[in-house]
Amino acid sequence: MGLEGDMASAASDEIDILEKAKRLITEDYVPSEDEEYMNERQQAYFRMLLIEWKRSIHSAAGQTLQSLADGPIREADLTDRASSETDWGIELRTRDRQRKLVSKIDAALRRLDEGEYGYCEVTGDPIGLRRLIARPVATMTVEAQEAHERREKISRDD
Repeated sequence: MGLEGDMASAASDEIDILEKAKRLITEDYVPSEDEEYMNERQQAYFRMLLIEWKRSIHSAAGQTLQSLADGPIREADLTDRASSETDWGIELRTRDRQRKLVSKIDAALRRLDEGEYGYCEVTGDPIGLRRLIARPVATMTVEAQEAHERREKISRDD
């Protein structure tokens, strides 16, 4: 599997952990467009979701650390050893991505505390419930994010 496949796999793991966190929130409530945007109930929902997502990431990271602590790679066959080392490298990159995600979750929790959660950091407009449910750490509207990515691509191409 190439780097592109590794990144897709890591993104898939991230989505799986988020979906599990959503299922662990026992409340049947899901934010709705029919209510006032970012009301107390919606804020409580996102706070619970972010905290559960963070807890799930820490749990997965603990399992990785335990596997690493169980001992070094001892395969006698060089091909098996290389394959194992590649697997460890992928696992460690995934955990690094998740460490960065935990920082984004912490930042989202701070925005919740400050009353800024759910609003675009560029335009100040509501980000939208569907986007926040899909990506609770989103800081920009879809339009602002797309503009940001276009600017980033142009500067990389220069």
